[in-house]
Amino acid sequence: MSSQTPISAQQLHDVAAAAMVHAYAPYSDFRVGAALVATDGTVFSGCNVENSSYPVGTCAERGALAAAVVAGHRSFTQLAIVTDAEEPTSPCGMCRQALVEFAPNLQVTSYTTSGAEACWSLADLLPHPFTPQSLHLT
Repeated sequence: MSSQTPISAQQLHDVAAAAMVHAYAPYSDFRVGAALVATDGTVFSGCNVENSSYPVGTCAERGALAAAVVAGHRSFTQLAIVTDAEEPTSPCGMCRQALVEFAPNLQVTSYTTSGAEACWSLADLLPHPFTPQSLHLT
């Protein structure tokens, strides 16, 4: 989804909620949808995809990130997550690390299907990230 005007919070929520419907979560029954906004306003969605060999599963956030990278995007401003959990859920540690590579200032909003919401900055969620600078490459 590409947008000339900034996407509203409701539109971003709706994209993530639509992605959650497609989640494949037969083992945990924890369905997640994500919508990631590139700096040009293009929105990429992802859902979690579990696997019977548990480590093979993929989180919604990394699914959206992979779709964006495949499309040539490397910089992002916002991420919305939707789950049917009781409380808003932040990205897992692996997703935080994957996202910080491209968007250390990312704004994250998590929604539940019952209407609860929480907002964080990625810097608050991952205050001391391992980055390319950690490798002394930049």
